[in-house]
Amino acid sequence: MRKLFRRPFTALTCAIALGLQACGEGLPLEQREAPWVETTAPAALVQPSTAEETDILVALQSIPGLAVVREGTTRIPGTRFFVLTYDQPADHRHPEGQRFQQRMTLLHRTTQAPMVLATTGYGIGTSAGQFEPTALLQANQLLVEHRFFGPSTPSPANWEHLTLEQAAADHHRIVAAFKSLYGAKWVSTGGSKGGMASLYHRALYPNDVDATVAYVAPSSHGPQDPRYIHFLSRVGDADCRERIRDFQRDALSRREELVPALALEAAAQGLSLDFLGADKAFEFMVLELPFSFWQYGDPATCPTIPEPGARTEGMLSALDAFVGVLSFSDLAINYYAPYYFQAGTQLGNYRSDERHLHGLVRYPRQYAPASLVPFSIEPYGFDHGSIPRIEAWVKNRGERILLVYGQLDPWSTNAFDVRERNDSYRFFVPGGNHGSSIFQLPEAERTVALERLSAWMGLPPAESGRVAMKASALASGEEPVQSLAFDRRRPPPQE
Repeated sequence: MRKLFRRPFTALTCAIALGLQACGEGLPLEQREAPWVETTAPAALVQPSTAEETDILVALQSIPGLAVVREGTTRIPGTRFFVLTYDQPADHRHPEGQRFQQRMTLLHRTTQAPMVLATTGYGIGTSAGQFEPTALLQANQLLVEHRFFGPSTPSPANWEHLTLEQAAADHHRIVAAFKSLYGAKWVSTGGSKGGMASLYHRALYPNDVDATVAYVAPSSHGPQDPRYIHFLSRVGDADCRERIRDFQRDALSRREELVPALALEAAAQGLSLDFLGADKAFEFMVLELPFSFWQYGDPATCPTIPEPGARTEGMLSALDAFVGVLSFSDLAINYYAPYYFQAGTQLGNYRSDERHLHGLVRYPRQYAPASLVPFSIEPYGFDHGSIPRIEAWVKNRGERILLVYGQLDPWSTNAFDVRERNDSYRFFVPGGNHGSSIFQLPEAERTVALERLSAWMGLPPAESGRVAMKASALASGEEPVQSLAFDRRRPPPQE
């Protein structure tokens, strides 16, 4: 793979790696790392007056490169909602070349409120909703679709341009375009792959936002990181872990019975399994079960996993509930191909444990990102350098970062590390899974998280108290918020 971004990043290792203090601070990282990133001059914006805001639609239409697709409806009091696109270079090193339209949505309250820069790391829906930081802060929210997902895909797509550095540069240009309109504090956020993207953006452009809240964001080493196997061998209750292993052995030993039944179930759901074939899709579902169970599930549901000898219908029902037939269908593989490409070339992924399935696995070590991309990624290679350098920056220099993980979530195996001396914090929700949030933290930790977030956003004491009250409302379910972490068992968001 031609290393479009990685050479200049390698040259800057001294600026973000552990212990090399002699390098000094120097220029802001964005100026040292990516001087070629094209930004939009803020002078062209219509500025809201101090007495009465200029209509937000007029202000948005004055941002160069931004198109207001439509104003949508919103049930969130005091807000307006817009679907937008922003003109981006496919390759930020060569902005004179190919361009694409990156989709975004804006939940607008007032230009005086904080701005939440959010990403799922995948595609986005186009209906109004808000994420936890937005609800807590009563903030504006700019939700950005990740490049190469949905309509935010260059045509033709050059996959060399799908890197964490290119995506971070997308966010950098968006911040530059909107900051003169939204002049209050900014906080970036995301869940899972979105949380990873928010940390990558922060490491490469640390001055773009004032703080970052990243949920369940892993940091994996290689396309089949074995550290996840160790986590899954210890998580939860030993009896539950053994019940899952028994189910896997029983399922794979009944392949001749269950594979045809899986094909029929997929057809009944309107899904095709042509890319993998029913046999490989079945094996991948069985291998995925332990990870998916702890990622999304509740230990209390462990007794619902069928015991050996259970009826065919019960076996398939359990696989569909805990893993999802959709997950390995052609629909999902086509939609998530950009994720698997990134996982197999730069971001990393987990290795499944096959040791207890000797003689039952037909496709050993093939359950990996490369098997889930509809073209060969071998020519692109795997970049082993970018993630460790991001890790080093987050740990040693990342300021005003809040990390939230779930205790039972396998992705927490490789949680990013931070330092309180940098005013950054990491918390684990007891018994939490991949949907863990601030409001689920124990009271003492939740108090610290909310106090620091309020301080980072410059809120006065009275407003800080309101943030705490809002967290209580979220915890009680009085006010719904959307999760930033995708569940790949569910259909992709609506276009």
